[in-house]
Amino acid sequence: MSTATAVGLRCRECGTEYADNPINVCEMDFAPLEVVYDYDAVKKVLTREQITKRAFNMWRYRELLPEQEPVSGFNTGGTPLYHAKNLGKRLGFPNLYVKFDGVCVPTLSFKDRVVAVSIARARRFGFETVGCASTGNLANSVAAQAAQAGLKSVILIPKSLERAKVVNTQVYGATLIKIDGHYDDVNRLCAEIANDAKIGIVNVNLRAYYAEGSKSMGFEVAEQLGWRAPDNVVVCMAGGSLINKLNKAFNEFAKLGLLENEPKCKFWGAQATGCNPITAAIKAGTDLIKPVKEPNTIARSIAIGNPADGYFASRLCQDSGGGGDDVSDEEIIAGMRLLAETEGLFTETAGGVTVATFKKLAEAGKINKDETTVLCITGQGLKTMDALMEPGVLPDAPVIKPTLGAFKDLKIA
Repeated sequence: MSTATAVGLRCRECGTEYADNPINVCEMDFAPLEVVYDYDAVKKVLTREQITKRAFNMWRYRELLPEQEPVSGFNTGGTPLYHAKNLGKRLGFPNLYVKFDGVCVPTLSFKDRVVAVSIARARRFGFETVGCASTGNLANSVAAQAAQAGLKSVILIPKSLERAKVVNTQVYGATLIKIDGHYDDVNRLCAEIANDAKIGIVNVNLRAYYAEGSKSMGFEVAEQLGWRAPDNVVVCMAGGSLINKLNKAFNEFAKLGLLENEPKCKFWGAQATGCNPITAAIKAGTDLIKPVKEPNTIARSIAIGNPADGYFASRLCQDSGGGGDDVSDEEIIAGMRLLAETEGLFTETAGGVTVATFKKLAEAGKINKDETTVLCITGQGLKTMDALMEPGVLPDAPVIKPTLGAFKDLKIA
């Protein structure tokens, strides 16, 4: 059941190989599996010239994805990379860029990338129903793309999820179930469901394929930088998969001879202080992840207390010469406002984590100001407006009479 260039699965720890199947962990050591490609076959067909002839979306790199024919997310990806001149000037970073997946279609987050791949794989495996455990963005995307593909969807979320993300799941006709617990409780239940029911849970039994979709963000960044890997990447971490797949993307491009430079990217992980199992390990100089049992942060979309890929994310940040840090709720809101006020980009709370952590690392002198740095913003701010609607967060707008005199009395200019 392999596609032309994706030829199976391999354990990330012991290297045991498996045929394509809806499985996520190795039978030998319970480590995660990832997709294996025939890079010789890829190299024969995937050139810069071929890539640039295709539409600018994630499928222009289809030979490096486990599915080459989408059944949903047909225009997903192809998001802008902004040269963040105003934010860079504010912080003294002339070569600062923002990769903004807040405009990714269909649901305004990078999760559309991973879901597009996993829905195609679910169809290939014959699943008629797909589902997920989600902190919000994934729920939106699975519901939307299941509708596009003509599949049923069952979505499980923590009961405390933001109202906007609940509405953005139910509108697509998904069966939505709220769980009285945190994300890790939801995820455990989904693992049981995946073993018991004939449902393709995208981030459980389809996770090996699902995670590969994240690479498309890295491919786009490298292409948008002139076929070069950046010197630094700052990205928020939930389960820890995205940051690892960005690294895999740069390395795959290098393996295929598509990069102008050797990828020596330093990876910097960002988390909320109220749920920071990975950055706590990074700062302690270890890869041992201590789960957070009671996450407490406004950045609910990344509040995963027991991250599936936390070990690998911690190792990558440290081994690459990067690092990581975490920020408070107040700093998250300040990060959201900073990006909006300097670059006109409205990010959700997870993006606020990324910006605030970058600011913290920059002010501590940990990131070289002369190097090329990319901030990966994973979602749209319209999804987490609750965080900005608390009293005192934004100033109250004055109410005046509709007269020129009343306007002048404000002494705006």
